[in-house]
Amino acid sequence: MDIESIARRIENDESIIGEETAKKSAVLLPLIFKDKTWQILLEVRAEQLKRQPGDICFPGGRSEKIDGSMRATAIRETCEELGIRKEAVTVIGQMGTCIATADLFIYPFVGRLDTSETLHPNKSEVQETFTIPLPWLMKQVPEKHTLSFSVDKKSDFPFERIVAGHHYAFRSLEITEPFYEYEGKTIWGLTARMLEHFVFLMNHRMFD
Repeated sequence: MDIESIARRIENDESIIGEETAKKSAVLLPLIFKDKTWQILLEVRAEQLKRQPGDICFPGGRSEKIDGSMRATAIRETCEELGIRKEAVTVIGQMGTCIATADLFIYPFVGRLDTSETLHPNKSEVQETFTIPLPWLMKQVPEKHTLSFSVDKKSDFPFERIVAGHHYAFRSLEITEPFYEYEGKTIWGLTARMLEHFVFLMNHRMFD
């Protein structure tokens, strides 16, 4: 194999390393035209859920074999959680890929909900829904707070196979989390990160 052959194989490779084996979820950022403006619909997770009870999120969830694509996952999960028909959801685009962790990728889509459709939230998953006006959101700058994590050196990681062993200078892991406050509700974590990215696209991608 010559160098030109190697170059052709790696040219324009835009894949994300680790994506093939990672767990995959999709969410929908739902837009509703209400009170003469576009609004973003959000969910409050049910208190009885084992994971993140009471947190604010977008409708969405884990990809399943019945889904033909991540877009289909976002639509299916939205319909299941909000109790609406598939025809009530119109996906208008995807916002890249959110790498939640090294083994969890989230695919955020943006879609329009038919305002004639009545929501029937699944009470086992959704405590309530609310909306945020897009013009208000586009003027907000989220608070930023940082979490630090350290390596658990008591794990079964094979430290004996690396030169410095337990004394290896691992980089400390820090995650900066954005926080939004709206009418007494706190939006943070991955939902706030995706919301911040959406606002960035709205404010910085101006087209005629």
